[in-house]
Amino acid sequence: MPTWDELFTQEKFRWRNPHEAVVQFVPELCATGARRVLDLGCGTGRHTVYLASQGFDVWACDISPRGLAHTRQWLTAEGLTAHLQRSDMTALPYRDGAFDGLVSAFVIYHDLLSDVERAVADIRRILRPGGLALLTLISTRDYSYRQGREVEPDTFVRENGYDSGILHHYFTEDGARRLLGVFEMLTLRLEESDMTDQEGSIRHRSHWRVQVRCP
Repeated sequence: MPTWDELFTQEKFRWRNPHEAVVQFVPELCATGARRVLDLGCGTGRHTVYLASQGFDVWACDISPRGLAHTRQWLTAEGLTAHLQRSDMTALPYRDGAFDGLVSAFVIYHDLLSDVERAVADIRRILRPGGLALLTLISTRDYSYRQGREVEPDTFVRENGYDSGILHHYFTEDGARRLLGVFEMLTLRLEESDMTDQEGSIRHRSHWRVQVRCP
C-alpha cells in the first residue's frame, strides 16, 4: 500500500486551486468572527495557502512530511505564514477548544470506520463551542464503491485507478448522520459529477459536503 508521501511525488496529487466548498465556507467563518482555523489533512497546501491569504490565523496538519514541506515552500513563495504540524488525524496535538473553525476536505474517510470515528471525536474536542467545521465524505453512490478489496463493511482498498492502494470508507446519508451526531448538523448535501478518466471512461463521482457546528 503506498504512503501519502509517495503519492505526493506525483503532480496529480499536488492540487493548486482551493475546492469551491472551501471558498464558499470562508464567508460563513467570517460571519462567526472566526480567527484561528485548522486545515486538517492539508496535503500539499492548497487550502492552507488559501485560508492564510484570507487573513486567518491558520494551523495545518498532515501525516506526510513531504506534503508539509511542499506546503511550507508554497507559503514562503506567497509571503504567507501558517503553523504546520505533522500529525495523525486520530490524535490531534491541540488543546481543547483551540479552534474557531476547521476544514477537512477529502480527508477523513481515508481510513477504517473506527479511526474515522476517532478523528471526528478529536475534531469535536478541539473546536470551541459554536465553532464551524466543513468536512467531505465519500458516498456509496461513487463509481468506486465496492471496487477493490473489502477490508470491513463499506471500507475498500482499490487495486486500480487514480488512488489505488488507499483506504476509502463510504457513507450513506444515515451513516454520515450517525458519524457526525456529536455536532449540530447545519448542511448535508450530496454533490455529484461525471469525470472522464485517462482511459476515456466516464466515472460518476459522489461526495457528501457537510457543515456542522460544535455545540
